[in-house]
Amino acid sequence: MDDIAIKKPPKGLMILVLIGPAFVWAAEYIGSGEVILATRTGAILGTTILWAIVIGIFLKFWIGMSGARYTVCTGEGMIDMFNRIPGPSHWVVWLVLVIQFACATISIGSVATAAGVFVNSIIPIGTKLSVCLVTLFALAVAWSGKFDILKIVMSIFVLIIVLGVIYVAAYVFPGFTEFLRSLSFGIPEVPKWASSMEKVSDNPWKEILPLLGWGAGGFASQVWYTYWVLGAGYGAAAGRGYGRPADVSMLKGMSRDAAEKIKGWCHVLYVDASLAMVIGIVVTGAFFIAGAGVLGPKQLAPEGTEVAITLSKVFSSKWGSAGGFLFMLAGAAALISTQVGQLAGWPRLLADSCRICIPGFNKKFSWKTQFRFFLLFFLCANMIIVFFFEEDPVVLVKISAIFEGLLLTPLQAIWVAIGLFVVMPKILSKEAAEVLKPNWIFAVGLIIAFLVFGYFCIFQMPSALFGK
Repeated sequence: MDDIAIKKPPKGLMILVLIGPAFVWAAEYIGSGEVILATRTGAILGTTILWAIVIGIFLKFWIGMSGARYTVCTGEGMIDMFNRIPGPSHWVVWLVLVIQFACATISIGSVATAAGVFVNSIIPIGTKLSVCLVTLFALAVAWSGKFDILKIVMSIFVLIIVLGVIYVAAYVFPGFTEFLRSLSFGIPEVPKWASSMEKVSDNPWKEILPLLGWGAGGFASQVWYTYWVLGAGYGAAAGRGYGRPADVSMLKGMSRDAAEKIKGWCHVLYVDASLAMVIGIVVTGAFFIAGAGVLGPKQLAPEGTEVAITLSKVFSSKWGSAGGFLFMLAGAAALISTQVGQLAGWPRLLADSCRICIPGFNKKFSWKTQFRFFLLFFLCANMIIVFFFEEDPVVLVKISAIFEGLLLTPLQAIWVAIGLFVVMPKILSKEAAEVLKPNWIFAVGLIIAFLVFGYFCIFQMPSALFGK
């Protein structure tokens, strides 16, 4: 590999200048799970299950960061890494393609609907018109495919989200003692006032699992983080762009000097990913605490389009129009940024999957054309969901959270571990593999993520889906 192609990594405070993928990652995954599910679950179960947010985001942080480390070292995204997993040809990518196509259609539509409801609560122009405007805005940002535009837009959204929701949560913070108790893995009973409602089960796991599934986003969010790292050009990703597998012949010729530079870029990645994790935990926790402190005491667990309307009324009555406006602005910003991230991420994921699984499709259309084809498809799918399912975005969000956020996550942890510890050493030169050998802590983090999410899938998901 040409050592000149690998830029010298920044050190010290200069690392902060190149932080960027973190803002896109955080702004993308802080959305429906945080604004709708976290707020509503906080109202029903109180702050006792704050631990679910911390664990869910922390464990997915290891999956996303580990996958991105592979990208920094090889210059290819997570989908191409999955294609190198031992076994039948393209088997992992085919599995991802089928499941993610279905999940993307549901999730993008549900987030667009929820975003439209929140926007309409701030600017009353009609929910359907709001959804259309949100979708067209997200489409415009994603259409170019350029990372720099995405980074600027998402950074602004992160700032709005953080300022708005923390302002509100600070007023209802339960106190330090209660806060520590919320991290003790308690499983509270669903209060009678909540279980008496039509769409609230007396099984607390029906509320906890979607929160775990959507914390830090689902399976796709961890894949997308590798795209944001590609766009930022960290390490071997410099100048690579999208839609191309790694040049194995170049990786086989990587010198020790180039590997040392890439190792420096790995440190930049660790700072970037850690920032995204902290933002996610703080903001999701703030939405959760706001729900527990404001909606819970009033025994309110809003559903469907009532989520935004109820929140707006309650928050405004408690802190006046300024408090209600700030919370709703934070919620709208979170949902819009998620929509932007989804329309920037899912078409990339599906275009890469089609490029690998359907070579003929790839030969006929360029990667960028495929990317834009999926963008237009999701635009049409959004409009269908807007007109037929807009009355209850909560149901769609919870379904997508369980299947996209939990079902594939334990498998993703194992696949990333195989990619990092088995695949990567085989495609690097011997001396580069020695320099870039991942620390054992990555294996520990990925194995724990596999065990924890695997437990929820096997032992808790069936009862939550089919039980009372």
